[in-house]
Amino acid sequence: MMKRAALFLGAILFVFAANGFDASQAQTVMPGVSTGSAEAPTVNPEDLSQEDIRDMVSRMSDSDVRNMLLERLDAVAQKEEAADESASIVEFLNAAANGTWISVYEAAVRLPILFSSQATSFNNFYNTLGGAGILQLFGSILVGLLAGFVAEKLVNWITRNWHTQVISDNATLFESLKFLGFRLLKQIYGLIAFFIVARIVTVNLMTPEMVAFSQVIVFNMVVLPRLALALGRFLLAPEKPEFRLLATDNWTAKYLYWHQFGIVLLMGFSVAIVTFNDMNGVPMGTSRLGFWLNLSIHLYLIYVSWRAWDGLVALARGRDDVTPFEDRMSRWYPGYMIAISVCTWLLVNIIISFGMFDLIATQPHYKMMFLLTFVPTFDTAIRALVRHLVPPMQGEGMVAERAYISTKRSYIRIGRIFVFAFVIVTIAGFWGIDLSNLAAAGVGVQVAGRLIEILMVIAAGYLVWELVSLYINRKLAAEHTALGFDLTDDEPGGGEGGGAGGSRLSTVLPLVLGIAKFAIAAIFGLIALGNIGIDITPLLAGAGIIGLAVGFGAQKLVADIVSGMFFLIDDAFRTGEYVEVEGTMGTVEKISIRSMQLRHHRGLVHTIPFGEIPKLTNFSRDWVIMKLMFTVPFDTDPNKVKKIFKKIGNDMIAEDAWKDDFLQPFKSQGVFGFDDVGMIMRGKFMAKPGKQFMARKEIYNRVKAAFDEAGIDFARREVRVAIPGLDDAKDITPAQATAIEAVATDAAAQEQEKLDQAAKEGSKK
Repeated sequence: MMKRAALFLGAILFVFAANGFDASQAQTVMPGVSTGSAEAPTVNPEDLSQEDIRDMVSRMSDSDVRNMLLERLDAVAQKEEAADESASIVEFLNAAANGTWISVYEAAVRLPILFSSQATSFNNFYNTLGGAGILQLFGSILVGLLAGFVAEKLVNWITRNWHTQVISDNATLFESLKFLGFRLLKQIYGLIAFFIVARIVTVNLMTPEMVAFSQVIVFNMVVLPRLALALGRFLLAPEKPEFRLLATDNWTAKYLYWHQFGIVLLMGFSVAIVTFNDMNGVPMGTSRLGFWLNLSIHLYLIYVSWRAWDGLVALARGRDDVTPFEDRMSRWYPGYMIAISVCTWLLVNIIISFGMFDLIATQPHYKMMFLLTFVPTFDTAIRALVRHLVPPMQGEGMVAERAYISTKRSYIRIGRIFVFAFVIVTIAGFWGIDLSNLAAAGVGVQVAGRLIEILMVIAAGYLVWELVSLYINRKLAAEHTALGFDLTDDEPGGGEGGGAGGSRLSTVLPLVLGIAKFAIAAIFGLIALGNIGIDITPLLAGAGIIGLAVGFGAQKLVADIVSGMFFLIDDAFRTGEYVEVEGTMGTVEKISIRSMQLRHHRGLVHTIPFGEIPKLTNFSRDWVIMKLMFTVPFDTDPNKVKKIFKKIGNDMIAEDAWKDDFLQPFKSQGVFGFDDVGMIMRGKFMAKPGKQFMARKEIYNRVKAAFDEAGIDFARREVRVAIPGLDDAKDITPAQATAIEAVATDAAAQEQEKLDQAAKEGSKK
């Protein structure tokens, strides 16, 4: 027991002496000591002497000392790992930069021995097979190729009726895919037959040593380039522009078709010659032939991108449905290809500088380069597919058009998410990376693994975001289109306010969409934080505490939210309806979780919290009755006016332009009253909310025209001057007539002034 305690004591003293104490551990709770209090006693390790430490350890159990020692050693190890990680990153960057320079320098230095090394490889090849063996090898390859071509022609003859020749200047997407797809299948089946027959023939005509050489030559320099031609023919259709899937001109299509064949052929030759040299005693790093071949491939790709710049821009832009951002990005597609080529070249040289030749033995860098090069064309293909596959626009008007465009953009963004995931998984497969077990590897790989996991979580969250937005927006657009409702009209509600508004569902859906987006962002954000090693439990607990504090401290906010919830449950208002709140009137333009915005018919916007709404008056629910007043002279026949009103109402409700706006036709309500100038005739009609104002304007026009036709005048204010004895006067001189006219005019002016003053006072009230 004493020996064990002494051992632990020595280890503790060594750790304390070597590393000291952190400020965060200046107060350490000693295990195994009980004082009967609710909390264990704490001591400051810096105040302990060597004797105190021995005395403390003598009172501790073996497990307590072991746990204390392990905790301290783990803390020290973590510090060292963090320091090693930061140091390793710096060292890696320095080594990568130096290694790339050294790789280029070594290739230049070994350039004089390039041809001698290649001569050595050929000499070893000759010594291995001999002259007769070489003749047998190439003769067998030639016979195998001829047999393969015969087999390919036979397969093409058998499958000659697999597709129907469609002669059309404007072939549909389905027709183009059918024609090009069957043609590609025919070529692939022919290549498979070619390769199988050629392999069988060459294997039976060669020795086992020759078979390895023939496979390298045939597969890399014959099969792969021809497969590239088949794929290029499918995508570019150089001789069939009416079926071309990519948006580019004939010159660019033919140029890219043949030069992509040339690039693949050069790549196949590079792989074949490097493998050939390695099989004949000249490894890859001896003459650095691979460096120059790799450089030539990248220079070739840069040259092709530069020459076909305009055609590649058109290819990336596509035919239609291009946003300004996509148009700007498409202009840099050739530059993007050049950048990918340069970065791939640098990556290969960094890998070679570390001596990891096995990592690029299967040519993953070329596969990755071609995949990343064609990623923008994937985006173009997605836009083309959406353009052809999305159903046509439903309904008419701006609402339906905006919904159609929004739906297409959502499908495009969803397609981009799948392309992103496909690219990540495929590139990981090229390099032999297991994404599921990446986090279990070393520290540097853990960082990469967590980064990939975060990207995948973000992509999944964005996919859910887009799917929810797509569903809700489609439902919202369907509701608006069915109702013919659009808040962005130039004159909502007929220009006077009081429109019918949307449905109950169209009012609630924008609020649901906002809450759903917030929930999706919060959930997937927490998942992403959890994947990078952050413990989200304290975040959730802190959010709960903050929410509780906000609940107590922001009672007004809670009241607004709760009041709004009950207003929506009661269906008190909907988006687009014209309402009044304590004298504030306007169209409900926007609803949030705590307030509503009213747009006055003069353009003013009022924001009203739900908690401040004691009473709400809705002018746009179900139906509207409008009453119109007309003043006619006292001698007018009321029955004649009544017949005119009835005829106008029957005519309007029978017309297609007006019949859907009326619930009850315009009709007379008889004499409403009398005033100083005539009789007041009243008429009324019942209309749909928002339609009453245009109907009122039309009724005014028709009443005026009908009154003119019937000889009925509208009553107007008049001033009459009575002069006693004027009727008995027989002889009036001109001077007397002028005096009488002046008096009458002055009296009329005074009376009119009184009327104007009364009108002003009435308007103020």
